[in-house]
Amino acid sequence: MEFERKRYNHSHMNIAPLVDVVFLLLLFFMLTSSLVRESAVKIKLPQSRTAATEQKTIKTVIITREGRILFMDREVSLSGLQKAVREGAKDSLRIKADRNASVGLLMKVIDEVRLAGVRNFSVVAEKTE
Repeated sequence: MEFERKRYNHSHMNIAPLVDVVFLLLLFFMLTSSLVRESAVKIKLPQSRTAATEQKTIKTVIITREGRILFMDREVSLSGLQKAVREGAKDSLRIKADRNASVGLLMKVIDEVRLAGVRNFSVVAEKTE
């Protein structure tokens, strides 16, 4: 009597397609993620529990503790802010003021932004936990 030998099927999982999919997903997320570049000026934003995080890149006016005004990383005077905003920001604008900056200066900046024709602007605050 001749017995047939039992064949062992070694099942190996081919992971090459899995690696391809992982690299494609990595590439997709790297290309579609929005890289937000924050300004290099150190300011401490006021805190708020209801502040919303925004990912869109919008033109920004920064008011420092010393009273300097920066628009698109360029220092401008209060009198020149209206012209700079008219040329640079047509639809929306963010205003980041240091928590120790003068409220009077903030109100003057808001007036200049409104006079430049920008109606859709926001004052940025830091969200607290």
